[in-house]
Amino acid sequence: MDTGWDEHAVRALRAALHTSTDTVLELMRGRPADAVLQLIGDALVAAVDDRLPGAREVATRCAAALHVRGWTGDAELADQLEAALARATPMLRPLAVDLDELSSLLEGDVVYGGGRLDLETGQTWPAMVIDEMSDDDADGDPDRWLFVECVGSRPGYRDMEVFLDSVADPALAEQLRIALGGRGAFRRFKDALSQSPNEFHRYRLFSDERRAGRARAWLTDQGYRVRPRRIG
Repeated sequence: MDTGWDEHAVRALRAALHTSTDTVLELMRGRPADAVLQLIGDALVAAVDDRLPGAREVATRCAAALHVRGWTGDAELADQLEAALARATPMLRPLAVDLDELSSLLEGDVVYGGGRLDLETGQTWPAMVIDEMSDDDADGDPDRWLFVECVGSRPGYRDMEVFLDSVADPALAEQLRIALGGRGAFRRFKDALSQSPNEFHRYRLFSDERRAGRARAWLTDQGYRVRPRRIG
């Protein structure tokens, strides 16, 4: 299954998200949006707010695609894009948080996961780092922190199950199905996928999108939204 986003295109897109919104819009033209909707969503909100040429067209297309896809967090991002398109005042408070970092607190090992989100800076603090801080540094102003509870690895495991259903190669699909059994499933699943670089790349995109969506949904439930990065 071709996502329209090979490794070179994804690297270019990730670089553009830190350097040039115009380049982000250019990369989106002529490519399907489904594989990168959560990745580019906040940049599109900023592009629409800044009235960049072509931004409304791309944002409208992506909002529609989000509604069709319907993963966790997609409706929240679609609402933010549509609010920007309508010039509506956002109801959620902006926070300069990295969804990938937030996702790392939310999911994984319940013993070592979780942490805090700094409501002033958007910085994420893993629980293990907080444990090493002094009491004064760790406690500080209670209104400054939003506690993040780790939900465990089940959402990530479910992602592997869903991805497996999209694998067209019967032999690879069977290997992945076997890999999902028992402890160490995440490692075995990735090891099996490594035999097919294209499918491994597609899985990484898929997993990143799903994780970002869940982090966005959690953030929305707390009353916050990602503050779009302003770049050239």
